[in-house]
Amino acid sequence: MSGHSKWHNIQAKKGKTDAARGAVFTKIGRELAVAAKGNPNPDTNSKLADVIAKAKAANMPNENIKRSIAKAAGELGDKEYKELTYEGYGVGGSAVIIKTLSDNVNRTAGDIRSAMSKCGGQMGATGCVSYMFDNKGIFVIERTVSLDEDTMMEYCLEAEADDYVVEDDVYEVYTAPEKWSEARKYFEGKGVTFLEAEVKMVPQNYITLDADKLATFLKMLEKLEELDDVQDVYHNVDLPEQDEED
Repeated sequence: MSGHSKWHNIQAKKGKTDAARGAVFTKIGRELAVAAKGNPNPDTNSKLADVIAKAKAANMPNENIKRSIAKAAGELGDKEYKELTYEGYGVGGSAVIIKTLSDNVNRTAGDIRSAMSKCGGQMGATGCVSYMFDNKGIFVIERTVSLDEDTMMEYCLEAEADDYVVEDDVYEVYTAPEKWSEARKYFEGKGVTFLEAEVKMVPQNYITLDADKLATFLKMLEKLEELDDVQDVYHNVDLPEQDEED
């Protein structure tokens, strides 16, 4: 099996600043709380179990995970969060998909529109760029002596993975979105831990921007990711290794 890998520099990803990690934990925390509302037991709530796997892959401490789940019965109260997806364009013809969790649609849309327009981007209609992306379940797993290529191939076949990529340090495993949860359970049953575990939008092709446009695009990404309602930002720009996030 083979494919185009976009995983770079594990140590850099693990070595995010405390502030950046805190922002990631806050966003995943909201996702945990929303998933847990109505049923805080991951044994019977598969969506919650999926988000917990994502949280652990992001090195979120267990105490933070428990606290976020507890919020489902407390701080969220009667708030109703909606999962909303926005699409649009950045500079240089770049394509952007923004996943949000919001209790105020007008606020969220306005904030995203403002962040994009300040950096030469614009929001588009639903479907304007999503056709350029594939929705895929992804696991990034550290490559170790005990987890060699033969073993990983066997695991991927048994987990019904669509594809996997072998890198120097990691394996990237891809599944259909609807098979991701079962694959997660399979790998966890084998004692495998994840460096990344989530369903995400993967571009079919990447574009390269010149230095000026890249700087503007990165500024737009930063503005979008700073918004409280934004959970994930997917795009088709080939970023330098030290900046690669999505």
